[in-house]
Amino acid sequence: MKWTGVMPAITTCFTQNNEVDYCFVAKHAQWLLENGCAGIVALGSLGEGATLTSEEKAGILQSLAQQTRGKGFLVGAVSALSTDEAVCLARKAEAVGCDGLMILPPYVYQGDWREMKWHVTTVLRATRLSCMLYNNPVAYGTDFTPAQIAELAKEHENLQAVKESSTDVRRVTAIRALLGDRLAIFVGVDDAILEGIAAGAVGWIAGLADALPRESVDLFNSGMDGSKQEASELYRWFLPLLRLDTVPKFVQLIKLVQEELGVGSARVRGPRMELTGSELEGARSLIRESLRTRPSRRSFTFAGA
Repeated sequence: MKWTGVMPAITTCFTQNNEVDYCFVAKHAQWLLENGCAGIVALGSLGEGATLTSEEKAGILQSLAQQTRGKGFLVGAVSALSTDEAVCLARKAEAVGCDGLMILPPYVYQGDWREMKWHVTTVLRATRLSCMLYNNPVAYGTDFTPAQIAELAKEHENLQAVKESSTDVRRVTAIRALLGDRLAIFVGVDDAILEGIAAGAVGWIAGLADALPRESVDLFNSGMDGSKQEASELYRWFLPLLRLDTVPKFVQLIKLVQEELGVGSARVRGPRMELTGSELEGARSLIRESLRTRPSRRSFTFAGA
């Protein structure tokens, strides 16, 4: 597992019958890798992991493992209500061929540091895979501080990366001050990618990459290469779309961008509902205006399922 580059948090496509469209998910992943993404992160927040059954999660990872093998890295998100369930998912992910895991705090329960450390430690000890810790206090209410992350890193060799989604870019420099290059730090908030790279991040768990992978990869690479003018111009165009990743209905919005580009469906699984009325029209207006001024890029065309 090499923790670097753009790795989309892939969405989960559903059929009209509200079933997982495994074929589409696999084809979507192939297209993302063809357009320069380094890997795929499945079953996360954007993948609506909380609405998927354990059988669906295993099926998605199985389909993706077959599609991505030899082409890019596959990371399975480990998120669950209980620690036992998280351990079971981690072992399934390893068994089907994932290259790495992204460990989330447990859904619903916001424990203290003693409890959260035990949860993460139990998952880390259950697998031989390289793991990333996902810190997103905004969404999950659990904040892994730089000092706590450092403590985990010093005790567990297979903790090798962190997805930092606190929205505070200073967290990147704080982690690096404690650990140097011991952990690969990924930006997990789309509209902070250039700021994160400047602070020392080496990867991006991206949302809008599901619809615009070539632009995402080019933005990341120009930031890493120090091509300031190119990065600034692309970022300026991209920011209205990237900000869709930072609001409560980010799943609906990113799936809507995919639908507008013909690379997915806006269908979501309850309790989420598709956008309607003025909310839908406002989002479409923003998306279509951005696409009207979209910079020309060489990219692979999506072939569909």
